[in-house]
Amino acid sequence: MSPEAASGRIARRFSAVRQELRPALVTFFTAGDPDLATSEKILAALPEAGADIIELGMPFSDPMADGPAIQAAGLRALEAGQTLKKTLAMVRRFRERDDDTPIVLMGYYNPIYQYGPEAFVRDAREAGVDGLIVVDLPPEEDEELCLPALRGGLNFIRLATPTTDDKRLPAVLQNTSGFVYYVSITGITGSAAPNTTLVAEAVERIKAHTDLPVAVGFGVRTREQAAAIGRTADGVVVGSALVSAIAASLDDAGKATDMTVAAVTSLVAELAEGVRLSRQMAAE
Repeated sequence: MSPEAASGRIARRFSAVRQELRPALVTFFTAGDPDLATSEKILAALPEAGADIIELGMPFSDPMADGPAIQAAGLRALEAGQTLKKTLAMVRRFRERDDDTPIVLMGYYNPIYQYGPEAFVRDAREAGVDGLIVVDLPPEEDEELCLPALRGGLNFIRLATPTTDDKRLPAVLQNTSGFVYYVSITGITGSAAPNTTLVAEAVERIKAHTDLPVAVGFGVRTREQAAAIGRTADGVVVGSALVSAIAASLDDAGKATDMTVAAVTSLVAELAEGVRLSRQMAAE
């Protein structure tokens, strides 16, 4: 791994929240949803609302691991003309005013393959991207993108799931950097609420294999859930709830309204309060 990936914005942010005795709040929404201008406003507003790390979805026409909410968000973005180049340009403009908040691009390999993996790594790094989550590239395919990304200064964040047993876990973790994203439920995104007892056991098991922070996502929708997950996790990831908030704010034609940005930031503020309460609750 390059020194940049090992000591970049993601590592610094987890170190900072650790000093505050709390987990990081990791927020996800889809680039270009519901349109480019509105999604740029959302991106710009997230850090002040309480997001510590931002996952920016790369819209794709066949998002097999995503539930209906994120699938719909990707479709809205694609219909509004979002492309991978426009997503990188979003990050580049964000970096003009925020050089601290980590940005992770999350999605599928096909658009990156079409872009060209080497060119994508170069352009993503230049734009100010810190890490990648590519859900359909297993460890056996690390030569495709993971290793080039690490050499290029990007973190490559891997998913672990409830079915990732101790035999499989070392392979998953081998070239993972930045943090481990633990998917707290099996199935598609947004499909259930996490079991906090099982999550705590899983986080402890993963930490026995790695020194990387462990962030937990899938199914977290409320301040209370964020607080409960944050008692043991190093990060709490929220995606479908934010994407659903965007959808609920749109007009009958599916267009942004004056409430769209506020719908996201108000929920992020509640979730941020939850992660700040989590370790306090654990100590009581």
